[in-house]
Amino acid sequence: MTINRGTEFGGGVTEIGKRNYLMAYCHIAHDCRTGKEVVFSNNATLAGHIQVGDCATIGGLVAIHQFVRIGEYSFIGGKSAVVKDIPPYVIAAGDRATLHGLNKVGLKRRGGFTEESLKHLKKAYRIVFRLGLTLNEAMARIKAEVETCREVAHFIEFLQSSERGITR
Repeated sequence: MTINRGTEFGGGVTEIGKRNYLMAYCHIAHDCRTGKEVVFSNNATLAGHIQVGDCATIGGLVAIHQFVRIGEYSFIGGKSAVVKDIPPYVIAAGDRATLHGLNKVGLKRRGGFTEESLKHLKKAYRIVFRLGLTLNEAMARIKAEVETCREVAHFIEFLQSSERGITR
């Protein structure tokens, strides 16, 4: 396992959150920040300047491009290449990672998510990623059709603040 220190350009800090689980041969490059309770499976590799949200799981042999953000409670399947932001609460996998729905099992295992919030998240996910809308159209539709809860608000904020682009 290697963890590189921060650089002057990146703010000088590489930060690893509490209670993370790093398996064999993981690499965390310079200026990365991880939340708490993140799982890094064997050979999970972060390039520089990556942010990983709380309770995310990064599968084995996953390579994540520099400046990407990984959302809270997301799950990235093994042998995936991640080149754009992964929203919170989702499953992503593939040679060029694509989304495969909400991380329902992970959300239920971690607890703290009500059936109502999961229902609202599912509806918001469907609007953004299944209807072929632009992000602005999807955001307007979510605001009109989906009851706002903490999780949906976080999901929307993550999508709207992406600088690198969102994995679809």
